[in-house]
Amino acid sequence: MSEQSEARPPRPWLKWALGGAALIGVAAVLYIVAQASFTPSGAGGVKSLARGEMAKLVVPAAATPAPATSFYDAAGKPLRVADLKGKVVVLNLWATWCAPCVAEMPTLARLSQEYAGQPVEVVAVSLDRASEVDKARLFIARHAPLKFYSDPKSSLPFAFDPPAAGVPTTVIYGKDGIERGRLSGGADWSGQDAKAVIDAVLAQS
Repeated sequence: MSEQSEARPPRPWLKWALGGAALIGVAAVLYIVAQASFTPSGAGGVKSLARGEMAKLVVPAAATPAPATSFYDAAGKPLRVADLKGKVVVLNLWATWCAPCVAEMPTLARLSQEYAGQPVEVVAVSLDRASEVDKARLFIARHAPLKFYSDPKSSLPFAFDPPAAGVPTTVIYGKDGIERGRLSGGADWSGQDAKAVIDAVLAQS
């Protein structure tokens, strides 16, 4: 009796169960691969550096390109983040009426000095209204080597995906123009915490 039982072929339900388990395994692998394909390269490394002054740094879950919306340089020429492709761009939205913006600007100037000669561009875009542009221009002039950029209609904050929550907001783009991280609120951009993040983005690009 036992010999006959051993000779019986596998039951159909067992085959289905084994086949189903295999399909679930394949599906799980495909899901992991798909998730990885939508995560910016090295994003986990940047996220691990979200500490200290960079504790509020948020890394996007999906590869998000810079907005095509223009802002303006000191001569009134329109400029987009895409025009700076090939550089790590630290794009800071600020205004003269924003106390945290004013407080962190010297640290952004020092960050710009720190990376002089390297493919890093600190771009501080004033959201002051047209009537306050001259005031913003004079303020930036006191924080060399930063250059003056403006968006008097405040179009840029709403062009981000997701839109900027307020000012100051600083968005970091890799050399490929893809967002690597975003920080809402003021921070010390001249310290080691910020430099670690910028160095990581430089290494990824």
